[in-house]
Formats: sequence, C-alpha cells, structure tokens
Amino acid sequence: MSDKTPVPGSDRVPFRNARVVGDAHPEERAQVTLVLRRKAALDPGKQISRDDFEKEYGASAEDITKVVKFAQSQNLTVVDTDPARRHVIVSGTVDNLEKAFGVELQEYAYDEGTYRGRTGAVHVPDDVHDAITAVLGLDNRPQARTHFRSRAERSLTPLQVASLYNFPLPAHAKPGSGQVIGLIELGGGYRPADLAAYFSSLGLGSGPVVTAVGVDGASNAPTGDPNGDDGEVVLDIEVAGAIASGAKIIVYFAPNTDQGFLNAITKAIHDNVHKPSVISISWGGPERSWTHQAMTAFDAALQDAAMLHVSVCVAAGDNGSSDGVGDGKNHVDFPASSPSALACGGTRLATSGSTVVETVWNDNSTSSATGGGISGFFKVPPYQAHVKEPGSGTVLTHRGVPDVAGNADPVTGYQVRVDGVNTVIGGTSAVAPLWAALIALLNQKHGTSAGFLNPTLYKALTDGTYSSKFRDIVSGNNGSFSASTGWDACTGLGSPNGANL
Repeated sequence: MSDKTPVPGSDRVPFRNARVVGDAHPEERAQVTLVLRRKAALDPGKQISRDDFEKEYGASAEDITKVVKFAQSQNLTVVDTDPARRHVIVSGTVDNLEKAFGVELQEYAYDEGTYRGRTGAVHVPDDVHDAITAVLGLDNRPQARTHFRSRAERSLTPLQVASLYNFPLPAHAKPGSGQVIGLIELGGGYRPADLAAYFSSLGLGSGPVVTAVGVDGASNAPTGDPNGDDGEVVLDIEVAGAIASGAKIIVYFAPNTDQGFLNAITKAIHDNVHKPSVISISWGGPERSWTHQAMTAFDAALQDAAMLHVSVCVAAGDNGSSDGVGDGKNHVDFPASSPSALACGGTRLATSGSTVVETVWNDNSTSSATGGGISGFFKVPPYQAHVKEPGSGTVLTHRGVPDVAGNADPVTGYQVRVDGVNTVIGGTSAVAPLWAALIALLNQKHGTSAGFLNPTLYKALTDGTYSSKFRDIVSGNNGSFSASTGWDACTGLGSPNGANL
C-alpha cells in the first residue's frame, strides 16, 4: 500500500476535561463519511437544477471508483456512494478503521458522558489523498448544541411576531403554499398530537404537513422532556409552520456528530424527492470546537445550496460574544459563521402602544445573549467587503456574524406546545425558522426561489433602501459588541420589514 498523508485540517483534540478511559473495542463497528472534491469549480452566478448539479459539480466517477477501491482494500464495507453529495460512506471495525486511516481510537469520559475519539490527524494513502477533502465519523463526540432558551413571562405567538415584522401574507392562498421548508435536527422529536393541538389553537386547522426523514439511522424520537431536544425540534416546526401554514415541513433527523450533521445538511440540499427551497438550522457550536476539515466541508455544502437556489438560515447562538467558550476571548458560532449561511441573531421585541421597541437580546440574569462577532476562520465574503469592523473605522477582514436578526429574548418569546405542555421559548433557535418562514412567503409571492440572499440584503446598505427593508437595532450589546447604525456584530443588518423585502 502507498504511503499515507494527513488530510488537511483533520486534527482533533479532546474535549476540555475529557480523559482517556481505555481503547475503543477493536470489534466495535462504525460508519465513516469520506467527503470528495468537486469535479469542477462552482460558477456562483449560474442557475442549475439538482440533476444537472450532480453532472457538473458532483464527485467524479474516477474519484469515487478509486476511493471505493481503497476502502475495499482495507476490509471496509461501502455503504453508500452519492456523486451529488460528494460522499462515500464506509463501515468497518475499529481495528480496520484505525489501520485504514492511520489513527488510534480511544474511549473518552467527560462531564456529560463518553465518546469515541482520536487525537491528531487522519491519514489516507497518497493515491486517494487528492480526492478526499474530509473524513468524518471516526470521532463521534456530540458536535452541536441547541440554541433555545425557556422563560415564561410575556409571550407572543409566531403569527403576532410575523405581524409586527410586516410579513407578506397572501390574500387568496394559504401562506407558504407550494413551498417546502427543511429543518435540521440532531436529537429529540415531535408528537403529531401536539402539533395538531397547537396549530388548531391558532386557528390554522391541522396546520402544515410535517414529514420526518431519518439520516444515518436517526429518527423522530421524542424524549418527553420539553426542556431538552424536543423543545428545539418543536420550536422549529411550530414557528415555521404557524407562519407558513400552507408549506410542507420536512424534518431531517441525524445523530449529533459532525458526520451526522453534515449528512443531514447534504441530504436536505440534494433531496430530489422533497426539494426544500429553504432550510433552517438551529444547532451549532463555537468555531474552535470544529475541525477545519469539517468547517470546510459544511461551507462547501452550503455553497451547493446557493447554486441550487436553496436558502439556509442558521441560528447565531445564545451565549453572547464569547459563545460560551469561557476563555475571555470572543468567538462566533458555526455553521452560522459560514459565508454561505444567512446567520440569524436575536433581539428583544416589545411594544409600547402602537410603537415597536426593539433592542439587542442580552439577559445578564441568565447569562444569555445573541451570538455575534468576527470569524476566526473564514475571510470576509464579497457582500461584506465594505462593512466596517465593530468599534473601528476599518473594513472587515473576516466574516462578520450575524447577517440579520429577529425576536429571540425568552422574555418576549414564542408560545409553543411541547410534549403536552404549553410553554414559552426564545433564543436564536426561533429566529432561524422565523426567517425561513419569511423566505417561504417571499418565494410564494414571486413564484421562484430566492436562494442565497446575503448579497442582495447587504446591497440595501448602499442602494438607499436600507431603512425601508430593515429596522436598524441601535441599542444594546451582546458582551463585547454594541449595536450601531447599519450592520453590527449583535443584530447584523437588523430585523425585517417583510413586505418591503
């Protein structure tokens, strides 16, 4: 066999405070996703169908063949190949996986449980090194966390929030009719009886059609705990479904690992059956918790979405400018920090008479605040090239987060029904499906998919339409960053005036 070379950006370190408790059992079986390169560089200005995308930008047959041959030579079973998603999924014993990828797999214990992990880089033979851009699944640590907060005080229904943001509701059709919204979930589940009761209570009849799609063996599996992952799943469904009640909601369930997360996203983007035109993601984690190979693979998948005119809304996080890292430095959440995502920050939305009063969401009493800041990994995208660095007069050199905002403070949170309990939930987890529902309404109105909106939205800063399209949030902070005129690292461009957008 040829020599092995490290996969760039694949280095792993253990969780903080994790300790090795033993070697992974050599006969334990695991699945691994090999992410392959494109056959051609993307043409961002081009419109393309899902079928044509595979032909032009998927993995090449030659790369798939040689990667499959490599896997089989290592006694690994090929589970799936998908040229459009550019992956080859293989399975094998820990012993064979260690030999194939030049790693040592161990069991780690940490505060919240155990995981199978590794340190250092993943290695692949020289003859397939150029074809493989990421190897995910050897390490199965929990990768992402939910971005919702519960606190029952004043509350609003999603429909009331949509009204305050002037969402464009059609006069002669169900809102969102003909549209498909995809939701990515990494745990928990929903109970159809809860959804039916909730939508009925809003006067929406049975509400939207909701379908669960399992990825990598995951499924709709409600735990019965409304404060756990079920809260995330149902919040996403009920916010998006209440506003776009005529849409179809497809919920993609996957394991909470970097592999499962990516596979769910690529499944949704390249789903030729359900064909979502907008995807909402309310899970994430600090950039420093991700390998570089994973962030690059996720961003590449979201670039696919942009080419296919699929909008992807991502929650910016609920732990302020530190993103909960605790090292005294500023951090942003990923995948919100991907330049190909519409990063959604949070506000406190209140009314005084007929006047809307909106500030940055920051609740010191619960140490919760909207995420936001400057990426440490991604360079500034073209649409932010003229945006100023927070607190300085210089333009950004790296990706700024978030792009847009909406109601997130649990104090002014959303009425939902989870596991038979009527409760109030907030967090930027609510803002991603809020914006996804808005985009579904815009798609319905115009009869076409808006796709990647960021360049269009940022043009409002320079074309004289900004004040008509956004409410500029100029009061409050998320820790290190303060709201200011125009874009800022708390609420981005601001909250939407839906009809004008």
